[in-house]
Amino acid sequence: MWCTQGVKKITSRPSTLRNVPSAGARHSFESYLLINKVEGIKPGLYRYLAIDHKLLEVNTEPAIALKVTKACLDQVFVNNSAVTFIWASVIYRMKYRYGERGYRYIHLDAGHVCQNLYLAAQSIDCGVCAIAAFDDDEINNLLGLDGEEQFVVYIGTVGKRI
Repeated sequence: MWCTQGVKKITSRPSTLRNVPSAGARHSFESYLLINKVEGIKPGLYRYLAIDHKLLEVNTEPAIALKVTKACLDQVFVNNSAVTFIWASVIYRMKYRYGERGYRYIHLDAGHVCQNLYLAAQSIDCGVCAIAAFDDDEINNLLGLDGEEQFVVYIGTVGKRI
């Protein structure tokens, strides 16, 4: 999480400087984690609180991994991963400054965030699979997002290479 969304500094503006670039330091992404196989953490869906560098439990019902997998068009590696990262944009953070062009910038920022996930995973001998194929309404509903002001943009699974 530190490599993908970690906050290095809070500026006087206020804004956050993180480990990934973002258009105008807007950092519109909220990160959610489907944790399946991480020692010491109960499996379930969590939200990363970047400023506090902590996880907030969202849903630990036993079937949540299967529901997220279904929302990802039944791509089984979501259910089999150690962790699946889910990046959702709070579009206001971009639109208030850039208007409609903000939609373009969130996609660039998604690439930066996922690239850092690939680099971090490589350093610990893990693999990543970026996912853009998912049912928007289904994944947004699972996260409690409205799909307009907040919506999932990109997903990435992480696990040990076989």
